[in-house]
Amino acid sequence: MSPEARTQRVTLVFTVLTLTTIAVCVLFMTLGARGSWSFVLPFRGVKLFGLALVGIAIALSTVMFQTIINNRILTPSIMGFDALYALIQTILVFMFGAADVSAFDKRLMFVAETGLMLLFATLLYRWLFSATSRSLHLLLLVGIVFGVLFRSISGFMQRIIDPTEFLILQDRLFASFNSIDQTLLVISTIILGGCIVASWLMLPKLDVLALGREHAIALGLNHRLMVSITLLLVIVMVSVSTALVGPVSFFGLLVANLAYLLMPTARHAIILPTAALLGIIFLAGGQVILERVFGLDTALSVVIEFVGGIFFLLLVIRGAAR
Repeated sequence: MSPEARTQRVTLVFTVLTLTTIAVCVLFMTLGARGSWSFVLPFRGVKLFGLALVGIAIALSTVMFQTIINNRILTPSIMGFDALYALIQTILVFMFGAADVSAFDKRLMFVAETGLMLLFATLLYRWLFSATSRSLHLLLLVGIVFGVLFRSISGFMQRIIDPTEFLILQDRLFASFNSIDQTLLVISTIILGGCIVASWLMLPKLDVLALGREHAIALGLNHRLMVSITLLLVIVMVSVSTALVGPVSFFGLLVANLAYLLMPTARHAIILPTAALLGIIFLAGGQVILERVFGLDTALSVVIEFVGGIFFLLLVIRGAAR
């Protein structure tokens, strides 16, 4: 593809995605609105902002994670975040009961969940990435092992708790985009906003990092430092977004790989905004469809996991065919 055709393709895709994002946001704010606009607009606005914030954070963290490990199939969530979140929720319900857990201060719960996930990811990823080129294989293996361990412990504890509390626990294990707490949203905005700005400032270095360790070092980049900084940003964004709404394992995989397919370039200055726009479109648009078409007969997270899981299998099959 010639440079002129590539530029035209990028411009066209950005224009379509931007207009689609605006249209989805307008529909989200106005479709089916009844009663006082002074109530409807702030209520839906907070909800839309939360969806957009989570969509952007997950999209950026997935693309950046795939850059440092040089693999477009793996995501931070697949490496154990969802299993750890489920284990934390299971332990809390097992120890204190569903009623007491529901009465806990949401800000304290948010800090505790985020802190535990940050601690786990920092110990796991930083330790493995500080090693040699075998780090990728170790990361995959250890992440899967820890995920299986966490799920096994969660499964055992879920079998011995009260059936009623088990039903309540199941609701807590799915990502919820309808009940984002405004106080937590403010805290998350400050943290994730800082990570997004830092990611934007690192765009040229991310392009160099994507070339691989040897090429990055040859071009004068401090590879280990850049990997550590990028990894820290990824860990923070995934931990905060997971603590805010719950685990969404395949969402980042879906938007990141669609961004790669739509854009004829690997530059992060183009891929990251594209993935972010796709994240907003899928979350906000999906919520509109579920609310206005299907009457909330299912949860958005269930649909995302189903579609993302199929997309993941297609990527694996496509890679095996090559």
